[in-house]
Amino acid sequence: MEWMSAIDSSFLHVENDATPMHIGAVSMFAGPPPPFAELRAMVQGKLDLVPRYRQKVRFVPLAAGPPAWIDDPHFSLTYHVRHTAVPAPGSDAELRQMAARIFSQHLDRNKPLWELWVVEGLDEGRWALLSKVHHCMVDGVAATDLMSVMFSDDSSGAASGEWSAPPEPSGLEVLARSLAHRASPAGQLAGMQRALSAPGETLRSLAEIARAATSAGRTLKPVGASSLTGQVGPHRRWSWARARLSDVKIVRGALGGTVNDVVLTLITQGFRSLLEARGEPIASGQVVRTMVPVSVRRRGEKGVYNNRVSAVFAGLPVGIAEPAERLVHIRAEMDGIKESKQAVAGDVLTSISGFAPPLLLALGSRLVTLSPRLNMHTATTNVPGPQQPVQTLGRRMLESFPFVPVVGSIQIVVAIFSYDGGLYFGVTGDYDGASDIAVLTAGIEQGMDELLARAEPPKPRRKAPTRARAARS
Repeated sequence: MEWMSAIDSSFLHVENDATPMHIGAVSMFAGPPPPFAELRAMVQGKLDLVPRYRQKVRFVPLAAGPPAWIDDPHFSLTYHVRHTAVPAPGSDAELRQMAARIFSQHLDRNKPLWELWVVEGLDEGRWALLSKVHHCMVDGVAATDLMSVMFSDDSSGAASGEWSAPPEPSGLEVLARSLAHRASPAGQLAGMQRALSAPGETLRSLAEIARAATSAGRTLKPVGASSLTGQVGPHRRWSWARARLSDVKIVRGALGGTVNDVVLTLITQGFRSLLEARGEPIASGQVVRTMVPVSVRRRGEKGVYNNRVSAVFAGLPVGIAEPAERLVHIRAEMDGIKESKQAVAGDVLTSISGFAPPLLLALGSRLVTLSPRLNMHTATTNVPGPQQPVQTLGRRMLESFPFVPVVGSIQIVVAIFSYDGGLYFGVTGDYDGASDIAVLTAGIEQGMDELLARAEPPKPRRKAPTRARAARS
């Protein structure tokens, strides 16, 4: 039995009938698709490397402790690895529509919290893998590490033989173990150890934490009314956009900033386009406040599939019409956020929350998501992926678009995944409140074109030949 951290269990507590809390992706591969039995056997051979895929959640009676992971004695790979198709030749639009329906469905809490769908019938001979994994299991970085294990052709560490789970503990046994864990010296010190070790080398002094917490506190004021927030229903829409990392680097080299600054500038154009299309007035200086998750995973911390993430809050300057000016503004704000160490403060507070009674943490998480006015309009997460081709059963992965959940009153969220020289944007929207998210994704691609036009020097125009030169030619 393994106990969840406070941040891992919070993703279970905020989940409700309208907001499933899994993350995922749709990854497209060059054809032809492998035989389904062969792919399922490949996954079977990797399960020893990711024991969490055979474990399920057990809640402690009376919420006397955090939820725990236990081996599922009824684990069946057939349930988790599924096979479907779109009518051939399936387009990207049909694939997105199917993915949105699958992503809208909750994972069964009585089973290990993941699914993998093989999708056939795509045009140009392609096929896809649609993955879903609950956010309580992994954050974006861990999910990327997990993908590199599950989708790799490397057979090292393959399953050694038949697997069997120990008998499932009773509710009374789970309660007894939980109380014993909390009473043990290790359990009492766990929160303090996390508080001291999680920030790593960035934590230099108590004064730095205080400054960071003060900076983060200024972002906690609720945002004003906007068409970007409102009631969230149980169904989803999902759209995507593409950009090339080489183009982003051209802009960065010519106009300054980091790759992340440029990416946030593209997303700003997307939201500006969306608000304009909705007829919402855009005032000078107006911002769309976004939460930006930040990995606080220490260097070399791999193979641990949990959540090691903090967050900062930034304002996307939709009120600035000129794209290059937007980049300058975002660069200055992100530099200020880095200087203030907001992410460090968030990680420290998350670590300390391990001391709070689990019931209070659960109630607090629910209250935050039920609030009609949160301190942000959207969330934007950027996860680096492998910059070399990934192969599954000899088929090359061409593209991979991420999915992240909406929560509370936030109707639109944006995820970015980088892979093999490409940037892949996945935008999730509430089905009724954000039926027009394709406008946002088109705006992202438009933003890339506009920044490139300002970054690349104008090509010299060829002089029209004079009459004399024309006659000689």
